[in-house]
Amino acid sequence: MLLAGYLAVMWSIAAYPALLSQQFAATEKTKADAAIILGASVWKDKPSPVFVERINYGIQLYQSGQVTHLIFTGGLSKGDTLSEAAAARQYAIAAGVPASQILIEEVSKNTYQNLQQACKLMQVNQFKSSMVVSDPLHMKRAMSMAQDLHLHATSAATPTSLYVGWSAKGQFLLYESLFYVKYKLLGEAENSCMSKKT
Repeated sequence: MLLAGYLAVMWSIAAYPALLSQQFAATEKTKADAAIILGASVWKDKPSPVFVERINYGIQLYQSGQVTHLIFTGGLSKGDTLSEAAAARQYAIAAGVPASQILIEEVSKNTYQNLQQACKLMQVNQFKSSMVVSDPLHMKRAMSMAQDLHLHATSAATPTSLYVGWSAKGQFLLYESLFYVKYKLLGEAENSCMSKKT
């Protein structure tokens, strides 16, 4: 029973991006106040290749007029001198995004905290809607957390990912399934940011 349940979770995570693409057939027409780009590792003060994929998609959403601001998330990891968010900000500015349209938070250490801190920035700036940007297999867990935080958010899975091949995708899927189950069983100490009416 446990194995069957776990396999069902894995299937739901793998199928989630496809289901979303059917539900939001006109995703390119979706607009929001900000794109929340979930953090990923930094290599020598530069965004890692996986992070670059997320940042590039956030930039694309900004340049196409779907969002007016970018919110980069992610704190400082041990051994780094630049936070994930700061590295992403530098990359986006170099790509032509005005600094005035970029917000960052540099304290979060995981996906839930990424969204929680981004939510606080949305409150301060009176943003009402967002698009959450991450890898396709990460979206089910991220959107579940966004819902628990009462974020008015739309999924914006990256159209490309560096997780290619059965081995890489399989490992990422196993990781995501474990952490999704853990989140659903244990939750977080705080489970709201914006009010349900926001």
